[in-house]
Amino acid sequence: MEKTVEDPPTSAVLLDHCHFSQVIFNSVEKFYIPEVDVTCHYTFTQPFIPRRKDWIGIFRVGWKTTHEYYTFMWVNLPIDLNNESAKQQEVQFKAYYLPKDDEYYQFCYVDQDGVVRGASIPFQFRPENEEDILVVTTQGEVEEIQQHNKELCKENQELKDSCVSLQKQNSDMQAELQKKQEELETLRSINKKLERKLKEQDDYWETELLQLKEQNQKMSSENKKMEIRVDQLQAQLSTQEKEMEKLVQGDQEKTEQLEHLKKENDHLFLSLTEQRKDQKKLEQTVEEMKQNETTAMKKQQELMEPRSKKAALTVEELLEQSLECLKANIEACLSEKCKECQGLHKLIRQPRAAVLDENFDLLRRLSENKTICNVLQREKERSEGENDVSQESSSPSPLSIKKCPICKADGICDHILEQQQMQALCLNCPICGKTFPTREKQIFEDHVFCHSL
Repeated sequence: MEKTVEDPPTSAVLLDHCHFSQVIFNSVEKFYIPEVDVTCHYTFTQPFIPRRKDWIGIFRVGWKTTHEYYTFMWVNLPIDLNNESAKQQEVQFKAYYLPKDDEYYQFCYVDQDGVVRGASIPFQFRPENEEDILVVTTQGEVEEIQQHNKELCKENQELKDSCVSLQKQNSDMQAELQKKQEELETLRSINKKLERKLKEQDDYWETELLQLKEQNQKMSSENKKMEIRVDQLQAQLSTQEKEMEKLVQGDQEKTEQLEHLKKENDHLFLSLTEQRKDQKKLEQTVEEMKQNETTAMKKQQELMEPRSKKAALTVEELLEQSLECLKANIEACLSEKCKECQGLHKLIRQPRAAVLDENFDLLRRLSENKTICNVLQREKERSEGENDVSQESSSPSPLSIKKCPICKADGICDHILEQQQMQALCLNCPICGKTFPTREKQIFEDHVFCHSL
């Protein structure tokens, strides 16, 4: 058996899983002569591709696994498998390593995975049968044959030497070829890695391209939406411009109304001035009436005489006419001013402080006038009571009987007049009649303003 540094790859694969038709052995003899080198011829089929660790072994017929080889030789890898001549290969087994018995053997092609890819017909290693050959020679021929055998032995020795040299060259060439094959495998692996990287790069760029296309579509749709939004905003802007023009026009109208209200305010201020003048005249008249009443009281106390029915009726008529005239004037003025104030509150949502102060001052004065009217009314009732008493009996009038709670004086004294003046200085609501001190003027103004809402 051939002893090598590296054993061939084998396996325990069953014969049922082998493919004997992928490598075909050609020109296999029925028997080979011992002590002679044997050349094995084989052919690769189309789908089969040889690899670096493939080998051809000589197996005894009846083998079970590829571990049972007798001897083997590494196969020679062809450079170009597409070439038809490259598929015809051969390998030579040395005579020294061949079997010595006469058992039946066969060639088997085993790949680097230990799988059998082809098997030959059985053959034997035996010499030719000498009984079947009759040789008739002479002495001269024998000498020639011996001389020829010597020459053949010499040539055989030379051939053996050259064969050893060729085997060495062949082994060197196989080592170099194996090195080249390893380099080729390395280059193939590098090429596969580069192809894989290139494919990954292509996939990456395709993904990027798809993402850019999607982004482009999104941007296009967003641009369309933005165009629609711009159109909507332009429409809204035009609508707002129209509304702004309307607001400017309304502002101009309100400005004109404000100017008109200012004019009416000035007119109201003039009318308030005239009413103040009338009020001063009315106050003078009331003062004169008070003086006349005081003079009449004094005369009554001096004379202590009962009044006649005619005189009492004259004074009563006079007081009644003055009170009715004063009340009519006050009510008419109050009604007119209330209407003007209500009109101003409807036209102006935010009333001016100056106009409010003047209106509140007018209301306060009207309240004072109303208080004075109430005093005159009480005096009138008191006079009517005195007339009734004078008609029934000659007892003194209530004016003369009324005494001041401070000085105990009969009639109207300074204390009573001061009390009446203090009552006149209080702020009375002209609508509900509620009284406020003068120090609470702001509260009184807010109270009156609430009635106008």
